[in-house]
Amino acid sequence: VICRSLANSSYGIKRKSPLQNLHLVSRSIHHPHYPSSKFQRPPLRISAQLFSSLNRLPLRKTKLLNVKYGYQFHRNFWLARLASRLLKLRYLILGSAVGGGYTVKKTYDQWKDMMPDLDEYKWIVPDFIWELDEHIDFEKVIKALPDADDLAKLLPDFDKIGESFTSLKGFFSLGSPGETAFRATDQGYDNDKQYKKGLLGELILLQQQIQQHEEEARRAAGQYNMGSSQQKRKVSDKEKIDQLQEELLRTQLKYQRMLERLEKENKELRKLVLQRDDKGIHQRKLKKSLIDMYSEVLDILSDYDASYNTQDHLPRVVVVGDQSAGKTSVLEMIAQARIFPRGSGEMMTRSPVKVTLSEGPHHVALFKDSSREFDLTKEEDLAALRNEIEIRMRNSVKEGCTVSTETISLSVKGPGLQRMVLVDLPGVISTVTSGMAPDTKETIFSISKAYMQNPNAIILCIQDGSVDAERSIVTDLVSQMDPQGKRTIFVLTKVDLAEKNVASPSRIQQIIEGKLFPMKALGYFAVVTGKGNSSESIESIKEYEEEFFQNSKLLKTCMLKAHQVTTKNLSLAVSDCFWKMVRESVEQQADAFKATRFNLETEWKNNYPRLRELDRNELFEKAKNEILDEVISLTQVTPKHWEEILQKTLWERVSTHVIENIYLPAAQTMNSGTFNTTVDIKLKQWTDKQLPNKAVEVAWETLQEEFARFMTEHKGKEHDDIFDKLKQAVKEESIKRHKWNERAEDSLRVIQHNALEDRSISDKQQWDAAIHFMEETLQSRLKDTESVIEDMVGPDWKKRWLYWIGRTKEQNVRNETKNELEKLIKCNEEHAAYLANDEVTTVRKNLEARGITVDPCLIKDTWHQIYRRYFLKTALNHCNLCRRGFYYYQRHFVDSELECNDIVLFWRIQRMLAITANTLRQQLTNTEVRRLEKNVKEVLEDFAEDNDKKVKLLTGKRVQLAEDLSK
Repeated sequence: VICRSLANSSYGIKRKSPLQNLHLVSRSIHHPHYPSSKFQRPPLRISAQLFSSLNRLPLRKTKLLNVKYGYQFHRNFWLARLASRLLKLRYLILGSAVGGGYTVKKTYDQWKDMMPDLDEYKWIVPDFIWELDEHIDFEKVIKALPDADDLAKLLPDFDKIGESFTSLKGFFSLGSPGETAFRATDQGYDNDKQYKKGLLGELILLQQQIQQHEEEARRAAGQYNMGSSQQKRKVSDKEKIDQLQEELLRTQLKYQRMLERLEKENKELRKLVLQRDDKGIHQRKLKKSLIDMYSEVLDILSDYDASYNTQDHLPRVVVVGDQSAGKTSVLEMIAQARIFPRGSGEMMTRSPVKVTLSEGPHHVALFKDSSREFDLTKEEDLAALRNEIEIRMRNSVKEGCTVSTETISLSVKGPGLQRMVLVDLPGVISTVTSGMAPDTKETIFSISKAYMQNPNAIILCIQDGSVDAERSIVTDLVSQMDPQGKRTIFVLTKVDLAEKNVASPSRIQQIIEGKLFPMKALGYFAVVTGKGNSSESIESIKEYEEEFFQNSKLLKTCMLKAHQVTTKNLSLAVSDCFWKMVRESVEQQADAFKATRFNLETEWKNNYPRLRELDRNELFEKAKNEILDEVISLTQVTPKHWEEILQKTLWERVSTHVIENIYLPAAQTMNSGTFNTTVDIKLKQWTDKQLPNKAVEVAWETLQEEFARFMTEHKGKEHDDIFDKLKQAVKEESIKRHKWNERAEDSLRVIQHNALEDRSISDKQQWDAAIHFMEETLQSRLKDTESVIEDMVGPDWKKRWLYWIGRTKEQNVRNETKNELEKLIKCNEEHAAYLANDEVTTVRKNLEARGITVDPCLIKDTWHQIYRRYFLKTALNHCNLCRRGFYYYQRHFVDSELECNDIVLFWRIQRMLAITANTLRQQLTNTEVRRLEKNVKEVLEDFAEDNDKKVKLLTGKRVQLAEDLSK
């Protein structure tokens, strides 16, 4: 209606007027029809246009109202009247201009005073905003916009909107179909609300009836016990009591059924909610539930304190009981799944099993160290889970033991599960049977005491109701650990068998009321965990338990109370007690650990202010990266460096064999043919048997030395000696595992044989290099020989005079022998390498003539060194002569007395060394370094999994302090 009246009564404007941008007061002053003092104009109806959101757009072109002004007739002086009117119009215009300008000025000043000073906030607006007018032509933009007439066409048709409102109003009028549907919907909502209200109200009413019946039964029982002289009255009172008890039991059962109905509906609703959240896991990262985080804390503390030296004080529900008392069955009823292995009378729980119960959309179980989920609704997964638990238990038991202290962590999730952490302990035994370790009984007691000595642990004491209470062992153990019973919940199992076997049902009542045992407890519960059939499902056990207690005389005679029976009530009570203790103890325990950590941090800052707090695992990772970097650095060694080291080391290893077994024997021959033949034969034998193996050994040793050099060299300030033992162990183990490629020797033998068969020296440079190589080799041998001779004959006269050193008797004898042998060589410069017997006799007699007794063996030993020195000097002189022999070599020494076959031999040896070094370098860089790197990685992976190895190799106060801080 408002929109229609606005559309019908709004007045358009024929021309664009700038007055719409002015203040209301200024607009009224500058209006072209501003009223004068003499003529009164009726006001225009423009209020709707002024305050409408559409006031700047003319909705419809309409004519202004025709206004007739009053007129006074003047009879004369028309000229004077004209002049006066002109003057009046001038004054009117002038006054209006002055007054309007003053008013505008005053209004502008008032508005300016009211506005805050925004000069300080100009920095908020970017600079380009102030420069927009320089870059954008706003006049062109305004011209490009559509006219007001075009915009008016885009507006909705208010006539049609009004008609729609009218039809809608008629639809919801009295008696219309809309009004009937609306009332039906409202009534349905009220009925649903009333239904909810009625269900809850009925529950409350039933609870009040139960309390009323209990009071009446208690009052009737009191009157009956007081006694009466009249027998009939006593009988009637007893009948009344029985009636009240039966009525009370019926009311309780009805109340219980309604509660179960609500719990079932609640369970289904929670399952739907959890499934909805579970579907959103992939879209958003959900936080872990409180019970999951709490269970992880217990796992960490269990690893931290596996020796039970400083047990933490965080709550757990510790399930203890005699063997075969049914504690595992109670735990399965709480978890709502048959997850534990079972046997007939034998010990099945061989290690503590920590079960974390939490709520989830699906009934699943998983181990802490595994990602596999077992679907507890499928019998195949249940069997696999039981088998896995049994395998883990047997693997945790050490050889020669029956039970283990290692805890198996299991998480069970499902709809309707009570959130808590339970620990199933091995059953307490009284006698060690055959097949058990002798200390089994003491070990079980120590494990149970270790868990129960926690002042915040909830002890779930399981007692078998089918056997005599006097045979129980666990009650005495629990009484010792919790004498006041402030954290103990007593559970009597197999009540169905107890009711049949026990002659006096009051004995069960005494047990549940805590009057039979000296043990005290927070609460007492009676449960039934099935008929003893291992194939029973949880649902069938629940039905059997409910059916039993519905028909049990223990409840009908009020020996047991309704809240003390069924595993459902037990689970609720344990969960409430568990979370109450968690709230009371977790903050206190956290403060204790914070204080310990503060002390450790202070000690670290004082001792290691510039080092990060790295525990043993973090230090191992750091050392692992360093070792891998050092192995990779082997690949950065230049080929030149490899070949130089290999060639030098290989020649040091084979030079003795070449000189003593090849060169010297061949050099004793008198012609070049015999020399070359001897050299070829000996080189062939050497290549076939020894040389390839020696070369591979040299390469392997060189790789080890380079690897050890990179591993042990100090890196300045970055070197951390805490890794030295670990690096040494990794190096030794990697080298021990590394084996050189078996085919390397075969390929190397062919290459070396081909290299040694080549005798063609291509240029003078190679010839000079061979001469230089031979001279260096012979000079080193000559130096060694002179050193041996000096040790044999003692110091010369210079050293004796300078250092006052004398010769021994044996040295004098050898010196005289040396002088005689040198005379022999001077007489025959072409003497053979060996002394003849007559020459030995001649030397001995000459010495005996001077009073020196000499053994022939001493003469031969001295001759060997003297001749060796003479031969090496002669060979060096021959090298000097062969410097100009390359020309004769090219002509195969034709028409020349100079023969340089020994130079050719050393060239062949030198070339073989270079080719062998190059081949070995290729094997190293292409194959062996990578294989060594692979071995190092495998060793590091093995060490990473071996905690004992890490503890042995990473030691010291710094490591231990960081370990304590990390824990």
